[in-house]
Amino acid sequence: ITQASFTPKGFVLSARGRGSHLVVVTIRNCDRDDARALALVGKATFLETYAGTLGVADVLDHCDVEHGAPRYAAWLKTSGYRLWIAQVEGGAPVGYAVLGPVDLPLETSVRDVELKRIYLLHRFHGEGVGRRLMQAALEAAAEGGASRLLLGVFDGNHRALAFYARHGFVGAGRRPFQVGSQTYDDLVLGRPL
Repeated sequence: ITQASFTPKGFVLSARGRGSHLVVVTIRNCDRDDARALALVGKATFLETYAGTLGVADVLDHCDVEHGAPRYAAWLKTSGYRLWIAQVEGGAPVGYAVLGPVDLPLETSVRDVELKRIYLLHRFHGEGVGRRLMQAALEAAAEGGASRLLLGVFDGNHRALAFYARHGFVGAGRRPFQVGSQTYDDLVLGRPL
């Protein structure tokens, strides 16, 4: 990160995104008009993360349902959800995070909250953008009175596992996770707030 600051529109990072030129990334709270942008970056980051790992038909089916604009539109209008989007100058989305009520098959309390998604295009990894998205989610969860943040992650996503470990997440259980016709046995991680 070359520079970071808060503005009325959100958190602004100036970073070098895997190229030699400076890229300004703004992270802001989402509003109801962001469903299409979230769907675009949701599909792009899911494909980028799992291409070659998961079957193409399963990825396509999953993205049609789980990363379609209707999914994000529903979350944006549902109480208990917070969404953030990371955008470069001009508004193109490059990452996002979704915080919401827990929907995991393990014992939880009313003070638990789930980080349902946090994704960033690979070009922006290692530049502080993912760390800032995580910080936004952690702060919002704590401010909302949560005592623990939970998340599910594919156990073959080693980069994500390392990222979560750096942020204090540890094993809390497992969950089945459906992608197209396949069911995976994902890890559930948690950290106190």
